[in-house]
Amino acid sequence: MAPKTVTRTDLVEAICQKVDLSRTEAAEMVSQVVGEICDTLATGASVKLSGFGTFHVRDKAGRVGRNPKTGVEVPIDPRRAIAFIPSNVLKAHLNRSSTPAFGDAKDSELRGRRTA
Repeated sequence: MAPKTVTRTDLVEAICQKVDLSRTEAAEMVSQVVGEICDTLATGASVKLSGFGTFHVRDKAGRVGRNPKTGVEVPIDPRRAIAFIPSNVLKAHLNRSSTPAFGDAKDSELRGRRTA
């Protein structure tokens, strides 16, 4: 069975459960965050979410592609694409190491900082 896809509605529900906000307020918050990320990427700037990763825009050059079924060459126009580079914290969390949750006291240790 395929893993579940988390939707915008799922994010809104998670915010409602963890923070004392109405569904309307949580939905507006999610929309504003996604909108800000989209607007920033559209300008060509990168978006870095500490402990999560970095989104950045890549310019891809035009090239000649080939239809694999017919073998006919087709021009592919230049375009912009979004790339995501996960942080080391996210990578460690995905690999199920003994990583504390984001924001825990030991989070700074994962980033190579000394704790007092």
